[in-house]
Amino acid sequence: MSRFWSPAVRALTPYVPGEQPRERLIKLNTNENPYPPSPRVERVLAEFDRTQLRRYPDPDSLALRQTLATVHGVDPEQVFVGNGSDEVLALAFQAFFCQDAPLLMPAISYSFYPVYCKLYGIDYRTIALDDRWEVSLEAFDADNGGVIFANPNAPTGHGHSRQAIGSLLERVRDSVVLVDEAYVDFGGESAVPLIDEHPNLLVTGTLSKSRSLAGLRLGFAIGSRELIEGLERVKNSFNSYPVDMLASEVAIAALDDEAHFRDCCERVMATREWSRRELEALSFEVLPSQTNFLFVRHPGYEGAALFAGLRERGVLVRHFDRDGLRDFLRISIGTNDEMKSLVEALRAIV
Repeated sequence: MSRFWSPAVRALTPYVPGEQPRERLIKLNTNENPYPPSPRVERVLAEFDRTQLRRYPDPDSLALRQTLATVHGVDPEQVFVGNGSDEVLALAFQAFFCQDAPLLMPAISYSFYPVYCKLYGIDYRTIALDDRWEVSLEAFDADNGGVIFANPNAPTGHGHSRQAIGSLLERVRDSVVLVDEAYVDFGGESAVPLIDEHPNLLVTGTLSKSRSLAGLRLGFAIGSRELIEGLERVKNSFNSYPVDMLASEVAIAALDDEAHFRDCCERVMATREWSRRELEALSFEVLPSQTNFLFVRHPGYEGAALFAGLRERGVLVRHFDRDGLRDFLRISIGTNDEMKSLVEALRAIV
């Protein structure tokens, strides 16, 4: 521990990202897309004029915002972009959740949420999942300094309907409700159409998962102009240029290729359902998933033992060593061949 750190930094327990292995493994631990991005991305990379890089990018990322607005059926003024959805979330925590009342969030969800709270000194309260490992929207009361949840949830995989989220917004009107839709394209239902009716709704998304651009770092938020202006105030007090020229052009190319996007999502979902059936045949409990991963446990084996056994056989998955989750593995959906290798390895173990 450095003697030069501020007291707040000493107290932090940082988020731990999924391992990026040095050795050759079947990598099913960080929910990346198993398929490459659109071929249009390759053309942009090949044809990009490097002389542009001597200039700063557009601080408003207007072209990218216009493309995202077209894809999601909103106005460009309702769109905000950033360097990955993690950055967008961090700015949202600063813009909306530094309140006198606590922020409400699920007890089991994206583990960056409590990290942001501790970093920014935000009081928060967690809501336990129900006996089906689902986030109960009815448990979020109206007395709060904000509400945040992932839909579909990570790491459990369950998603709520737009109607259910609309019912929550009818009750919670005086604080921001942030719906994190990182995985919505794999079978979930987006809350974006509710934005015009509910000015306190902010929906965040990412191009890392369904658009296969995890290495590019691009995220976005969609909400009322009031909320977008709040994000812009924080962004322009921190970093006016979060999205570089090349990232913007690549993202636009990927967003314009709807056919490739749909094909990737459908392939991932089909492989997910095949994998679910195979794992259930091995006596695994597999939680219902509307994401590009499965959350599973076996009644006869500890999660840590399964994790270690898979790694010995060249397959890397995610194991969360924390109360309530130690028996589970989170398994990202890979290609058909990668998932067959996973099933063969598990069959050898169990």
